[in-house]
Amino acid sequence: MTIRDVARAAGVSATTVSHVLNGKGAVAAATRERILRTAAELRYQANPIAQSLRGGRTGVIALAIRPLDAIGYTLQGVDYFVRLAGAAATSALDHGFGLMLVPDLTRRSVPAAMNLDGGIVVDPFVGDPVLAELLDRGLPVVSTGRDPARPEHIWWTDTDNRAETRRVLDLLFERGARRIAVVAGTDDNAWNHDTVEAYLSWAHEHGQEPILERVPEKRGETAGAEIGTLLLSRPNPPDAVFASTGRHAASIARTAIALGWDIPGRLLIAAGSDSEQTRFASPAITALDLSPEATGRLAMELLLQRLAGEPGSAAPRIVPATLHERQSTARPH
Repeated sequence: MTIRDVARAAGVSATTVSHVLNGKGAVAAATRERILRTAAELRYQANPIAQSLRGGRTGVIALAIRPLDAIGYTLQGVDYFVRLAGAAATSALDHGFGLMLVPDLTRRSVPAAMNLDGGIVVDPFVGDPVLAELLDRGLPVVSTGRDPARPEHIWWTDTDNRAETRRVLDLLFERGARRIAVVAGTDDNAWNHDTVEAYLSWAHEHGQEPILERVPEKRGETAGAEIGTLLLSRPNPPDAVFASTGRHAASIARTAIALGWDIPGRLLIAAGSDSEQTRFASPAITALDLSPEATGRLAMELLLQRLAGEPGSAAPRIVPATLHERQSTARPH
């Protein structure tokens, strides 16, 4: 039960409900009475976090890495999150705040009275409940990646996923690929949505029949090996594969080599997110470095602006990615 629920039932704004429950502002007596009666009927209880914030800040900022809530709290093969969290934590410390990695705040096992000054949500899902929970608590929130279901929330930073996807596809095309397959994840977030939309648009423009596969991120290299076998055993297999994650790209490459395919002679491989698997694969795999350090620092910068009540520069903010060309696409133009 949140202030917004009370506001909806009472037919007033959430701000008006907040003023009445906190004894602030000038609200008509009849409206005040209706709000208090509605709150009692709905058994609304004041959020202890909001109460503590009225007395001052706690110095704690939450970091919710939503993909880890889905795949499990292991960082093996996803050093993107380690790099992002490290940069955000360092920036927070420089400004006198602590950054706390938190689990899914909507789970019943998570203490509801967790004292926070604000939050950063990494790769929110569409209609993300954790992002909604933090906003309902009245906390300043910034996300890395947008929530497509919440266009009004413009406090986010990200790379230009569509443009970067097309950048890799153009590279593969320049290297001679004419049947490019894309292997995207199944997490319901902007990164996967943008990758798929950009690919389908690009394929249409280039007269290519789309070869699109979706595999769960949490299945990691196992799923990559399975989809690699499936793609390369087709009667008319692709001559290039662009996989969203480095784990999938690396396992597809290993599968191709085991099947006797030469990389990059017969098959080109690229990844949409650089990782230890792409860097240390044999051959090393071309990949997009999504600039997690810059993203983490910028997210913290935006959140600190919100905490200080500063208008700051316009959000959202786009962080450029770096395309590392490696041996897996080292075919002459």
